[in-house]
Amino acid sequence: MRRGVLLLNLLLAAAIGLSCWQMSRQYHATAERQRQFLSKRFAAPAPPILTFPAEAPQIHASNYLEIAARLPFSPDRNPTVVVEVAPPKPMPPLPAYHGMMNFGQGPRVILSTGSAPQKSYKVGDVIGEFKLVAVAQSGLVFEWDGKQVPAAYAELMRRTPEAAAASQQTAAPAPAPAPAAAPSSTVSVTSVGGGSSASGSSVSSSEPMGAVADFTGQRECKAGDNSPDGTVVNGFRKVSTRSPFGVICRWVPVK
Repeated sequence: MRRGVLLLNLLLAAAIGLSCWQMSRQYHATAERQRQFLSKRFAAPAPPILTFPAEAPQIHASNYLEIAARLPFSPDRNPTVVVEVAPPKPMPPLPAYHGMMNFGQGPRVILSTGSAPQKSYKVGDVIGEFKLVAVAQSGLVFEWDGKQVPAAYAELMRRTPEAAAASQQTAAPAPAPAPAAAPSSTVSVTSVGGGSSASGSSVSSSEPMGAVADFTGQRECKAGDNSPDGTVVNGFRKVSTRSPFGVICRWVPVK
């Protein structure tokens, strides 16, 4: 019994010694490997090559015109802008000129527009859509829509109905003179030296013009003369002009 226990103890002691030796050998081997690893010198690797991305192109708004024109959320968009220009305002007819007068306080011109009655205006007055800004020797200067509109007197007078009718009758061929009627009465003409002569020139009382002429050779119209303007009788033509004091009727010699 003792011999078995002793043998067992010997075996156990041998196992313990063998284990310690094995542990010591592994420890030294591990320490050697650690020493060799720590003593090694490793070469530093080459730095990596860095590449930068290409520079982004500059952004232009014109590159996106097609995208803006085809925007699906706004189908009514149109890249072509149509600018509607309002037509210029038409200028109304200029006022009609009927005459001028000056009583020492500056000239006043007699004008009318359309069917409105005649009225005198001074510089600065407004007539219709026009403003009278100047009265010159050659004509009148109006202001309309911020612009000055000069007009000659002849141009303004041609706008009057009387002047238009007179110009049309003057342009029309004159009618053939009517045959001279037999004198219905004889007017005695008194000579310069005195006395009367019944054999003097006789004037038909049917003529619409007066028998006495003024220094210009013109004759006044008789009362009740209804012949139209432009009528020619015995070398005289009827001319009617409108003035602030009414219509003046005269018979002027035909040149």
